[in-house]
Amino acid sequence: MTSVPGERPVTVEIRDLKFTYPGIDGHPPPGAKPLIEDFSLTLRAGDRCLLVGANGAGKTTLLKILGGKHMVEPDMVRVLGRSAFHDTGLTTSGDLAYLGGEWRRDVAFAGFDVPLQMDIASEKMIFGVQGVDPERRAKLIKVLDIDLNWRMHIVSDGQRRRVQICMGLLRPYKVLLLDEITVDLDVLARADLISFLKEECEQNGATIIYATHIFDGLESWPTHMAYVADGKLQLAKPIGEISDLKELSLMRAIEKWLRKELEEQRRIRKLRRAQGLPEYDRPVEGSRVAGGDPAKAQLLNNGWAGGRLHSTLAGEDKAQLYDLSSNRVLR
Repeated sequence: MTSVPGERPVTVEIRDLKFTYPGIDGHPPPGAKPLIEDFSLTLRAGDRCLLVGANGAGKTTLLKILGGKHMVEPDMVRVLGRSAFHDTGLTTSGDLAYLGGEWRRDVAFAGFDVPLQMDIASEKMIFGVQGVDPERRAKLIKVLDIDLNWRMHIVSDGQRRRVQICMGLLRPYKVLLLDEITVDLDVLARADLISFLKEECEQNGATIIYATHIFDGLESWPTHMAYVADGKLQLAKPIGEISDLKELSLMRAIEKWLRKELEEQRRIRKLRRAQGLPEYDRPVEGSRVAGGDPAKAQLLNNGWAGGRLHSTLAGEDKAQLYDLSSNRVLR
């Protein structure tokens, strides 16, 4: 989409996005229900979009698609006029930045989601990022109230999160994707960070999409809001055009939408029970078939799980060896 002279340029454009997580062969499992479909959204330079929805609605997946972490058709998702997945220069240049999740790792045969706990000072980590404007770095350290003497193996989750956010924002960006990054921050740190992000959009023309479930202090922050339910965009408008926000606070309006969605889901589950169908229209565990028909299921589990030495398949089923080069099962 080309911008009209005098208008702010389009920075994020999603057109009829459809996405399903691939199976073992790299293709969507036959009959699988798309996680995201019929999704279209356009944002311009300076826009601050609040992405809201219930758990499992597809917010994180959408942000990862925008961040180039999942492959979709090039025309479906354009960031700064380029394909988010196919044009790696978007992320290597820093024009597109993604910040989400926690600093955690999996340790084989020990555990999953183990916090990053190196005995290293926050100063060494922050100042180890090269090519950074010293003034911007100093400002972020002040905004996030970071003590440069913090040792990363003994700090709290909130302090570790501050260092992570600081390092993620050190370089200027044109499009920033944020996924629940303030869950560990206290009230002051969160308020100061939100003010900094607003300033980034107003002064530098950055575009920010922020997915969160914490709405305190956000009343005046977003310019746009996108509400997602079951992988579909239910609402995408400038804040001033949302009628519920003229009568309710931001949190109460979102609560109203989520409660209505929950009631509809309960009604559908009740109807499915009355018809003798499974309550949830989704694949059974380890199955390629939507709807949960075990007779038609094709197992995806190869019999082993990370950090375990025993097969996870029950009964007489045995682990399968899959040859990717010949695309066939060996055993």
